[in-house]
Amino acid sequence: IMEVFIRIDGEKITEAKFRTFGCGSAIATTSMTTEMVVGMTLDEAMALTREDVAGELDGLPPVKMHCSNLAADALHEAITNYRKGKGEHIPEEGTKKADDPGCVIGQDEFLNKGVWFVVDDLEEFKDQRVLVLHSGDESVQQAIELTEVSDRVILLTPEKSVVTTTELEKQLNDSKVKILYESRLLEIRGEFEVETVLIRNLDEDEDYELFVDQVVIIE
Repeated sequence: IMEVFIRIDGEKITEAKFRTFGCGSAIATTSMTTEMVVGMTLDEAMALTREDVAGELDGLPPVKMHCSNLAADALHEAITNYRKGKGEHIPEEGTKKADDPGCVIGQDEFLNKGVWFVVDDLEEFKDQRVLVLHSGDESVQQAIELTEVSDRVILLTPEKSVVTTTELEKQLNDSKVKILYESRLLEIRGEFEVETVLIRNLDEDEDYELFVDQVVIIE
C-alpha cells in the first residue's frame, strides 16, 4: 500500500510526502520519488517513470523493480486526484490502476521458501495450502490450475468481485478455489519457510492471521 500527498502552487509541486506499509524497498523508492518531484510541474511529474526512480537509487535488482513502479503509480494517482478535484477531465484509461501485490513484507525473505513469482511444477504444491494474490487474468488461471493438485487454494483480492474474462469467470465459479474478497496481504511470516500470512479485511478494517504453506505472487 503506497500513498503520495502533494502540495501544489500554480502548476508546480512545492511539497511531497508519502505513506506506505510496504517493505524497505517500498519506503526507499517512495521517499526518493517524493524528493525528486519537488519543484517539478505536474506534467513533468506525470512523466516520471520507475526507471527514473531506480536510476536515482543507483539501480534496483529486478525483484525490486515493482516497488519503483508502485511509487510512480502512487505519485501519478495523487496528481490525477488533484486534477479531478479542480474539475479537469481525465480520460478513464489514464486513471484506472490495477492493484499490484508487490512490496509485501516478507515476500523477499521467503522467496523460493514458500513464496513464488511463477509456478513451474504443480506437483510441488500437491495438498498444500496455497494463497494466490489476484493481479489479473494470469493469477486467476493459476489459481484454477492449482486446484488440480490441491483442494485448499485461496484467491485473495482487494475488490468486491473478481474481474476477468467470461471464460475464466465460468471456470473460477466451477472450480474449488475459495475467494477472499475485499482483502489485502500485509505480511508473510514464518521461521525458516512460510507458515502464516497477515491479511487485512478491508471491509471491516481488521487484521487476521491465516495458516498457509505457499504464496503465489504473479506480477
